Amino acid sequence: MGRTAMTMTNTDPSRRAEPASLREMPDAAIAMIDAEGIVVGWTQAAQQLVGYSAGEVVGRSAAHVLPPSEDEQRASAFAEQCRARGGWSGTAAIRHRDGHTLRMTLRVSLLWGQDAGSRWLVSVTDIGSLSSEATRGPVRESLLARAPIGIVVYDQQLRCVWVNDAMEHQDGVPRHRRFGRGVKDSLPAVEAEALEVVMRQVLGSGTTKVHEYRAWPPADRRREHAFSASFFCLQGADGAPLGVCSMTVDVTGNRRTRERLAILSEASTHIGSTLDVMRTGQELAELAVPLLADHALVDLVESVPFGVEPSPRTGTTSGRPQVMRRAGLASVDLGVLELPWAREEVIHAHPDSPFTAALRTGRSHLEPVLNTLAGPWVDDDPVRAQKVRDSGVHSLMVVPIRARRCVLGLALFGRSEEQAPFQEDDLLLAEELVTRAALCLDNALQYARERSAALTLQGDLLPHRVQGGTAVEVASRYVPADMDHGVGGDWFDVIELSGARVALVVGDVVGHGINAAATMGRLRTAVRTLADLELPPDELLGHLDDTVQRLNDEDVDMSAAVGATCLYAVYDPVTRRCTVARAGHPPPLIVGAQGEVTIPDLPAGAPLGLGLGLVPFESVELELAEGSVLAFYSDGLVESRDEDIDVGLRRLAAALAGQPSTSLEDMCSRVMETLPAQAPADDVTLLLARTRALRPAQVAFWDLPNGPATVPAARHLAARQLREWGLEQLVTSVESVVSELVTNAIHHGDGPNRLRLIQHRVLTCEVSDTSTGRPRARHPHTLDEHGRGLYLVARLSRRWGSRSATDGKVVWAEQDLPSTAGAL
Repeated sequence: MGRTAMTMTNTDPSRRAEPASLREMPDAAIAMIDAEGIVVGWTQAAQQLVGYSAGEVVGRSAAHVLPPSEDEQRASAFAEQCRARGGWSGTAAIRHRDGHTLRMTLRVSLLWGQDAGSRWLVSVTDIGSLSSEATRGPVRESLLARAPIGIVVYDQQLRCVWVNDAMEHQDGVPRHRRFGRGVKDSLPAVEAEALEVVMRQVLGSGTTKVHEYRAWPPADRRREHAFSASFFCLQGADGAPLGVCSMTVDVTGNRRTRERLAILSEASTHIGSTLDVMRTGQELAELAVPLLADHALVDLVESVPFGVEPSPRTGTTSGRPQVMRRAGLASVDLGVLELPWAREEVIHAHPDSPFTAALRTGRSHLEPVLNTLAGPWVDDDPVRAQKVRDSGVHSLMVVPIRARRCVLGLALFGRSEEQAPFQEDDLLLAEELVTRAALCLDNALQYARERSAALTLQGDLLPHRVQGGTAVEVASRYVPADMDHGVGGDWFDVIELSGARVALVVGDVVGHGINAAATMGRLRTAVRTLADLELPPDELLGHLDDTVQRLNDEDVDMSAAVGATCLYAVYDPVTRRCTVARAGHPPPLIVGAQGEVTIPDLPAGAPLGLGLGLVPFESVELELAEGSVLAFYSDGLVESRDEDIDVGLRRLAAALAGQPSTSLEDMCSRVMETLPAQAPADDVTLLLARTRALRPAQVAFWDLPNGPATVPAARHLAARQLREWGLEQLVTSVESVVSELVTNAIHHGDGPNRLRLIQHRVLTCEVSDTSTGRPRARHPHTLDEHGRGLYLVARLSRRWGSRSATDGKVVWAEQDLPSTAGAL
């Protein structure tokens, strides 16, 4: 008898060789009955199940273990039924030795002998008494599913004496060529030797053992099958072993199901560990090798790694090559694949290739036997096609990565080391793996898109370029607590005001993330609008408090009520005075010209949005030496769960103290280095401003009497000063502006007026009067004699406006300096 009737391997699901599993199965109950219904073989498991020993059953009719109601006549009828059908399976009542009845799952199989005689093998299982592990065993699964079982009975010399028809269908060996021979005459030597070892152990111990293996049966050479052979010791009346019965089951379906579940379980753990699309692609490739394939590639449509979802019509345009980017690569031998298959490589798929077809249709492609590569797409890149041939890949699967309506990319799986080609069930497993990866990729894509939107929002809300004009030099840092999205509720701003002044703002909205950032944007816009009205800091915070309360009144969900703190300061480089007010925000730190650090005594004020408008905010005016550094910050910089705010303030002061000539950028970096290494629990904001002062030569002012003769005198004084500054080009326009502003001051005020000119980045002309009414430009009608003054001022100036003063108001207008004007 040939030894190649059945090819066998002992490989696990990862296709790496290991010894066949050998485990005890003590719950098998087997009895052998002759053609007359007499028990001729018994097992220890049968004794444990029904209580009868071999001496009490062997040599007696099988009816001995049937309930009393099952008489000899009915037993004979049942035997005839089994003969007619060639066997039987179902449930039956079995009598236990102590008298009670057991409901059993029973299977009766017909065996043939060398002399054309027949016998019956009865397999009995009490499902209720089986352990959960045994219930899941391969033989038990096949018994309950009534799958074909190949049965061979060997004598004590391990020669075949009885066999059923199903065994020939499994290994292709006719029964007449099996009788009187051992397993070495029908199986490969290595496998036969292992089976003989198992059977001799069964003969010696009387217990049941199982040997599992993989094989390619003659009826299905292209598909690997998994088999489980269980071995039982048959005993005679004296309890001595008569031989060994083997029951072999094709458990390919059960085994592959378990493997599939194991691989999918691995996928749930190993794919999607991050929200990075490229990493997810690599995880898919690494999981597939070697569990499913020898080589795996994952290519994503080029826009996906950048957080842009591809169009649902991706790949449908005929003739245009689809551009993809390699996200994953894995192989059992990367040396075999000497293609430039590096990650993040740009891949151009040929329009006529099966890869582009999978992108276009969204359907998988299975090529079980890849004998040759052909087609225009191969001719387009013959070098790469030849390297694919040289790699030995003989079977290929192409699976599109689909999420919702879009195809995000492709997953390619190939075999070269594993000789078995891909089958339909391999494709189903690959599609399931890719589907799970696609969900992770889609989540990562959604995250990337939302993060991009959040960062764009944050970039739009915070100042793009912080400048302090001629008043201050500034530097800043911002670290959000929500590091994943990069957005938070802190904000800072530097707003240039009239008269060379500047407003410095730091605020903090309660909460983190995109909602806090959106609220922050609304408050920052409100502050800028109020700053344009040139309100004093305390008044500005009062209006901002009203704004926050209105936002809360408009919000139906009171749990989302807005809470915020804010500090607002205005610095004047002419007087070197800084006016500060705060609404529940930490006070600023002042670094003096010698590097000393002080904290000014400022009223704390109530946080915004608490409805405490009856308690007005207070402003404090500070006089600062030129070169002083103002440090504005949020509480996230000085306060944490593990550190009191006083400790944080001392740490901040120590970081700021030092040489006054240190650059603001270096000071910012030094402060940020003092933060704990872990991510901050709250948003961190730092704004540093070093004060400047205008020289006396840059400012000119005159007190003017409140009379008609004042207008020409003011024009003359302004023109003379402009000539001293070398700004003759501005004389005509400034004379007109001064004339209109002084005329309005005399007309509407009742006290002395003041004219002031400031030369900084622009020329500012200011006229102060005692009136508190705000001027506004009008469009006079044709016959109107008044109303054209401010209209003329607006036409002659780059911008103009007014602001409140202690004893009235200031109306101002700005002129652009000529490019040839020299710096004073």
